[in-house]
Amino acid sequence: MGIVAAVIVFSVLVFFHELGHFVFAKFSGVYVEKFSIGFGPVVLSKTWGETEYALSLIPLGGYVKMYGENPSEVDENDDDRLKGRSFNEQSLKARTAIISAGPIFNFILAALLFTVVYLIGVPRLLPIAGAIQEDMPANVFLQKGDIILSINDTKIEFWDEMSTIIRNHAGEELLFKIKRDEQILDVNIIPKISITKNIFGEDVKVGLIGIQPDGTTINVVYNPAKAISLGLKKTYEVTKLTLVGIVKLVSRVIPADNIGGPILIFQMARDTAKAGLNSLLMFTAIISINLAILNLLPIPILDGGHLFFNLIEAITRKPVNLRMREVGQMIGLALILALTFFAFYNDIVRIIKG
Repeated sequence: MGIVAAVIVFSVLVFFHELGHFVFAKFSGVYVEKFSIGFGPVVLSKTWGETEYALSLIPLGGYVKMYGENPSEVDENDDDRLKGRSFNEQSLKARTAIISAGPIFNFILAALLFTVVYLIGVPRLLPIAGAIQEDMPANVFLQKGDIILSINDTKIEFWDEMSTIIRNHAGEELLFKIKRDEQILDVNIIPKISITKNIFGEDVKVGLIGIQPDGTTINVVYNPAKAISLGLKKTYEVTKLTLVGIVKLVSRVIPADNIGGPILIFQMARDTAKAGLNSLLMFTAIISINLAILNLLPIPILDGGHLFFNLIEAITRKPVNLRMREVGQMIGLALILALTFFAFYNDIVRIIKG
């Protein structure tokens, strides 16, 4: 089941990415020779119109083969149906749109998946006190089973809303309105200033009162308009978080051994599939965003590298010469292979360590 889930995740991500290139290539009039999901020997193949659609053996990628991506492929003696339809004969604007479409479709896929998650419904913790730490501020004022109704007149419906307010007001007095049995009580609590680690492993100052949730959750289902809004917001938040993570990785705030490869993704896909459909959809959306951002990095061989060449062309008013492109592609390939090898190495080390 885990392997099947991982293959489905990879296939969906690749399909949408390549679909972006394909749709914009077709729209621009480029002759698309082949649309393949996977690499290696072709398992299934069908030609519709002028394009061959293939499912290949190795489900770890895919590609759209456009006529004339390599200028040497173009022959002046080609038949009339190919004249003016090579990729490199298109305008700079059209080529940029075709290249950008892959990552853009991955962002769109992420937003769609997040939207579906909110339409299905997400479990959210209720603000009900569970275990309370003895040496913390909450121990003086709260009891197990207390329901937090509001903080500083801000209505509290879910645990994360309460937690955010507390964390952001370290050392500041907060007015809690709570329900205890049939009583409504007002209590003032000052969150203790604490140093903890954020998701990047950095020390940050937060407020804590020493309270844990009792574990009661409800499934919150959103209407279509709200689900779309939340889906777009979540896509933005994950994109921003991923970009910050890359910056911190480059600046060595995050250790390089955090980089994961296909093995880690397969394991995570397996685990999220076991956790349920919503978890798998969320995971797929996050990986889709990561794939989009990775492809936009200005590394030759990736979409971002091609866009970088287009930027140079826009500035100099002439295409980057073929030799420079070829050298860039070789350097880019070497970088990607090195990164892939390092990611595999990290994955194997994780497996060995258990």
